[in-house]
Amino acid sequence: MGHDERLWSYVGRALRRRCPRCGGPGIWRSWFAFRSQCPTCHLELDRGESDHFYGAYLLNFVVAELIPAIAFVIALLVTWPSPPWTALTWGAVILAATAPLFTYPFTKTVWLALDLAFRREPSR
Repeated sequence: MGHDERLWSYVGRALRRRCPRCGGPGIWRSWFAFRSQCPTCHLELDRGESDHFYGAYLLNFVVAELIPAIAFVIALLVTWPSPPWTALTWGAVILAATAPLFTYPFTKTVWLALDLAFRREPSR
């Protein structure tokens, strides 16, 4: 499998909240808690490296804040020429506060998928 195909395969699995390497389920104990390793292929899910945590955090921040920005612009365009500014503002604020909670497990597994794709994978 080529590098690009492997990358998209990993990301596709990650977006389903599965192990990016094997696609196995059960890598999450809860919405916010990763297992230490994949129950299927035993991939170490938490590398214990600060840069891994920061990368996942940054990806979550970017994705979660793009959601309210895009929703705000779409709602603005749909309601133009007389947008409900108060409703748009409060909707964007609420979405900005809650989106990171909903996107967290997806962005964390996607970050792991990117790490696997671009880093030399340890032997099984």
